[in-house]
Amino acid sequence: MRIAVLSDIHGFDLAFETVIADLDATGPYDAVVVAGDLCEAGPRPDRVLELIQERGYAAVQGNTDHDVVNGRANNDPQISYAREMIGPAGIEWLDQLPFELRFTPPGGESPRDDLLVVHANPHDQLRALDPGMSDRELRTILDLVEASAIAFGHIHICYIREVGDTLLVDVSAVGNPKDGDLRCKYGVLTWDASANRWTAELRKLPYPLEATRDEMEASSMPKPGKAFKKLQRASYAQ
Repeated sequence: MRIAVLSDIHGFDLAFETVIADLDATGPYDAVVVAGDLCEAGPRPDRVLELIQERGYAAVQGNTDHDVVNGRANNDPQISYAREMIGPAGIEWLDQLPFELRFTPPGGESPRDDLLVVHANPHDQLRALDPGMSDRELRTILDLVEASAIAFGHIHICYIREVGDTLLVDVSAVGNPKDGDLRCKYGVLTWDASANRWTAELRKLPYPLEATRDEMEASSMPKPGKAFKKLQRASYAQ
């Protein structure tokens, strides 16, 4: 069983198309799953939703998807733009996304052998499974969760790490990585039946930066110049 997991597209449809082309080249996959944060921040949230639906990809809800559904009380212009672009049907679709998805491998036992896909962590959409955390700190967040592997995004920093018997795979971001490496990223998890475990690979692809800049400038998104500079930094640093 091979599962592709990608996350944090954030409305950047050209980056998403880059990943889709790679998925087509490296597939087939038993499933392709998008781990949330689909719309807010980029120029074409509507196109991102269209592509997910056209391709039949599974998806879970991220924290910014929840914000888009609820509109946020502080009237964030990026949230307002995403809501306007995707319309009522898109908002309803985001609202119906599940919190998590599980995949039980052939011959495996659920939940022990499952691949669990969430946005941030198995309990909520906000607390980060940060790579700088100790095993003890991570185990505190992972408390009482049964799964052989957990794939997620949220903090836009890719890593693969084993904590006890659980494989953690942060697949980073398709649309706006924050680990100093401006490439489109996603993960591939493969069930090794002989070893009775999941293995993981992180794929990193050249970002369509110039085309994305042109698309942002031609769009009606808020402050496209500032948003492009933020994208270029590929970092949380200001």
